[in-house]
Amino acid sequence: MPNQKILYITTEMYPYQEDTNMAALVNKMALKMHNEGNDVRVFMPRFGQISERKFQLHEVIRLSGMNIIINDLDQPLIIKVASLPGERLQVYFIDNEEYFKRKQYYFDDEGNPFDDNDERAIFFARGVIETIKKLNWVPDVIHLNGWMSSFVPIYLKTYYESDTYFKDAKIVLSLYNEKDASLASNIDEKLKFDNISGLKALNNPSVKTFVAESMGYVDMIVKGDEFLDEDLDKAFNETSTPKSEYLDIDSINQLY
Repeated sequence: MPNQKILYITTEMYPYQEDTNMAALVNKMALKMHNEGNDVRVFMPRFGQISERKFQLHEVIRLSGMNIIINDLDQPLIIKVASLPGERLQVYFIDNEEYFKRKQYYFDDEGNPFDDNDERAIFFARGVIETIKKLNWVPDVIHLNGWMSSFVPIYLKTYYESDTYFKDAKIVLSLYNEKDASLASNIDEKLKFDNISGLKALNNPSVKTFVAESMGYVDMIVKGDEFLDEDLDKAFNETSTPKSEYLDIDSINQLY
């Protein structure tokens, strides 16, 4: 079914990240849908490992310049864009010096999770939502990949609940075996600042508990990895949200 507007929100995509199933899958899904005549956009964080020169990223001035308040602090939102190498497919990058300049993704050189991973996820989710609205582009399908993107449906169905912009968009969540990590114990205060409370994940805030939480806020869940680890598989089996086993790339448009 061509002529759909499909938004991929992801933390990884080839060639910006290599050697991961998620990065390869998002690349293939986005290209397949793009080549079949759909209007496809991709949003991801501009992690410090992504070379602006190599991939020809440039700032989109008309989209940048917003501030997003996280835990009562103003954080500037910078939007950069690039075309996927060799393709006419636009990838938008959410950037902020405080959150994304560092060269590691979620863990420091000693293997400890960054203290502000929760704020980085909140900033990413809100940054994507606000930028899409500024683009004046209304997606039919939002496909989430990577734990940070799981904050998007939570925000859409709480903080943005009275905003009708995304009301007709269907949300698909892909599940991947990502390394678990605790999130800041005071994340409840940061979410409360945005009038979000009562989440089960706040009892034990972590990468996995927020992914599990987001399952209740989406329209469809699909396995991004064919075999999920025990905790994720349990959450997948227990959720009442419609779900699908792993699909190969040729079958992915059945979801949409």
